[in-house]
This record gives sequence, structure tokens and C-alpha cells, in this order.
Amino acid sequence: MEFVTTIKEAGLSPVNTLIGSASELYKLPYETACELKGQVIAENFKHHYENNDFYRDACMKKGVTPEDVKGFEDLTKIPLIPVGTFKQCDSHLLLTSKMTDIEFEMRSTGTSGIPSVSRRDVKTMDNASDGIIKMYREFFQASRGMGLFLFPPTEEMPEMGMVKVLNVFAGLFDGSVNLVKKVSFNPQEAVERLNNWEGMHTRHIVGPPFLIHRLLKYLMDNDIKLKLDNKSFIVTLGGWKRFTGQQISREEFNKRCEEYLGVKQSNVRDMYGLVEANMLAIECDQHKKHMPPWVHISIRNPKNVLEEVNPGERGVIAIFDPTSTSYPGFILTEDVGYIHTDEACTCGRSGQMLHYISRLPGVEVGCCAINLEKYIEENEEKMKKMAGELEHV
Repeated sequence: MEFVTTIKEAGLSPVNTLIGSASELYKLPYETACELKGQVIAENFKHHYENNDFYRDACMKKGVTPEDVKGFEDLTKIPLIPVGTFKQCDSHLLLTSKMTDIEFEMRSTGTSGIPSVSRRDVKTMDNASDGIIKMYREFFQASRGMGLFLFPPTEEMPEMGMVKVLNVFAGLFDGSVNLVKKVSFNPQEAVERLNNWEGMHTRHIVGPPFLIHRLLKYLMDNDIKLKLDNKSFIVTLGGWKRFTGQQISREEFNKRCEEYLGVKQSNVRDMYGLVEANMLAIECDQHKKHMPPWVHISIRNPKNVLEEVNPGERGVIAIFDPTSTSYPGFILTEDVGYIHTDEACTCGRSGQMLHYISRLPGVEVGCCAINLEKYIEENEEKMKKMAGELEHV
């Protein structure tokens, strides 16, 4: 592990070195970038193997030790943790860190109501924060403008992963406002805010697809067409299926953003992430989701998840994230997708590009966005009922 050894001898963190060099890594030949992240992931695997009794037992049952995982070509040998494990009552067993060293717990709850809990120590939080901000800067170059945030402020839902990650944007803008307050959203207020900022700031809209879809429907129903700014972005995170099961069409969504918000379709960007990992795959202007160059994606055969399928073939998404020190970030998700490993995207970046398709058939429909929508729908029904009761008093 020449790269890792050299960096550590200099007193530096290999993971932070990769994060800080993201722009340069995206320009490297694919094989070179894979070699670097492979060494860092192998080193992280060794850390968890040596310090986590629960995970070491799982590795020993599969006959895998750090001697078997030296670099990129060996990553498929690393035992994966099914994402459902984070929902179990004994999920604390996943910890490599001590419970007393945990700084923050992040949660996501699906339709079952059972939360997925991922616990992060100081180093993991540092790595996650650095990585997310670096990716925001890489793909949006955000440092000015106003953010219209269509999700709650952090103080209302401090443990919801989507809310926490999206609110990181606030520090990169001149200002921002969260329009979902006390689990309610008024699209008329959103239009007023955007109009008030016109000519003064570049206006950006950030939130889960279902709430931006609500704003678009309001504009359509009231025959309102806005014209945001040339450098405005519409950024989505949280899945395209509503808790009712209705699918939001991405193609139609992009067209309506252009028609009713005046934002060019290349600036409508979706992101992929999950609460249990410290990464976001962010779309470039070609609508290709680029993995962070320090994270590796492996697509597995749904009928045998120990078997990796070829690039371009769909399967179950597995994530190898070396930024986590509090628990092993080697996660088998319940998501289906495929990857491209073209030498370079037309945006100029190389590396893995993820195409998310759907959740696995039969698994729980759930993510932060679906949970938030469910809260809002229930709150609206409650308010309507109360209003109806008052009319009859």
C-alpha cells in the first residue's frame, strides 16, 4: 500500500487526501483512480477488522482477513453489511467505535415506522462533512445566491438524514429559507420568496422531488410561469416514488422545471445517497450521477449477492465507503441500479457513474423523503378535519 504508507508517514489522512483532491482524481485515468481508492478502502477494512469484534467474526466465517484485501482487485472479497441490519434493535453491535465516542445519530424511517440508525464518531463526521461539501463545490460551484429550501429546518428534524445533508448547502449560499415549517408547505409563499429575490440574487431550489413537484403543480394550476436565473440550480434528493406508490416522471419533471421555473434542464440535478453511507452521487450537466472518487460501487447479482455483475448490467447496489470509522461502511443496499465506467463523461470527469433504477421488489418502501411526505399529508388531513369541525361549531 505505497500510497497509503507514504501519506501516513507524512502525518496525513489518506481519506482526507483523496477528498481534498477530488477534482484532480476525476481527471485521472480510471485505473489510476481505482488503484488509489482501492488502497484506502483496504486500509479502512483492516481498521474495522482489527477493532470490531462483531465484524471480524463475520469476516472469519467467510474466511477473509486483511491479508486477502490489499487493493482494488480484492474489494469484492470484503464482507458486506445488509442495510437492514441498521434497523435491528442490536444495531449497536455494528460499532467499531465505543458508544461513548459517538457524536451523532442519523435516522431514516420508511413506511414500517422502524428507524434505520447510523452512528457517527468525530472522525466519521469530519470525513462526511468534508466529503459532502467537496462534492457540492465540485458540481455546483456554489458560493453565492439564495437557496429556497423545500424541507424542514434542522431544528425541527435534527436526526433526519436528508434534512441534515441538504441543510449543509446553507453555508455555501448568501442566504436561505426553509419553507416547510411545522410539517406544512405553502407553495404560494415559495413563489413570493422567489419573486422578492428577483434581480438581487441567483435563486436556487433544493428539496425532495415530491415537494418541488408540488410547487410545479401549483404553478401549472394557477398559470404562473417564473423565470429564474441563468445559473440557477434545482437540486433534488430523496427518491422519485411517493409514499402512495405513485412514480414521479423524471423526464416530465425536468421539462416542467424549464417551462414553469425557467431553469434549463441541464441545471436540474438529482443526487443519490443513503443515511447509512457518508456519500452523495451528484449529477453533472449530462444527468450522470458521479460517485465520489474515494467511494466504490459494486453491482451484485440479485440471485447471489456474493457475485459481482459487469458494468452496464443491473443488480443490487453495494457501497464501499472508507470515510466511516465508527462502523464498517461496506453496505449492501436494497436498491437496484447499474454503473458506467467510461473513460470520461462528456463533462470531463472519469470514474464510476451510477444509474439508480428502483428499490428491490418486495422490500419496504422508505426513505427520508417518503417519510416527510407522509408527515405532511397526515398533517394536512388533520388541519382539514379541524377546519371542518370548526365550521360546524
